[in-house]
Amino acid sequence: MRKYTKDHEWALVEDDIAMVGISEHAVEELGDITFIEAPEIGATLSKGDSAGFVESVKAASDIYAPLSGEVTEVNTRLENEPETVNTEPLGEGWIYKMKLSDIGELDDLMSEEDYQKFLSTL
Repeated sequence: MRKYTKDHEWALVEDDIAMVGISEHAVEELGDITFIEAPEIGATLSKGDSAGFVESVKAASDIYAPLSGEVTEVNTRLENEPETVNTEPLGEGWIYKMKLSDIGELDDLMSEEDYQKFLSTL
């Protein structure tokens, strides 16, 4: 099940590994993405830490860690094809994966339904 933050990141968790990306809403707000800086493999992130950033034709924005853990993989495809996030933000446009240190933090994130309700308040 995909979970969301109020900062428009998502996490798709399987066992204790989370795949992390930015939401379709974030992509729409940013416009055409031209560069993505992912965190370093091996980096330890706490929930809410800046984990990298996204640059687009409209703006630059930090990517925040939705959960705490250690970065285990980054999507190297995005180095040469950052626009993948525009076309597939919830799929091939994932940014990094992390091994979670506190699975209980998932309870603090929003479901898809709750995220859609949140978006309607913006």
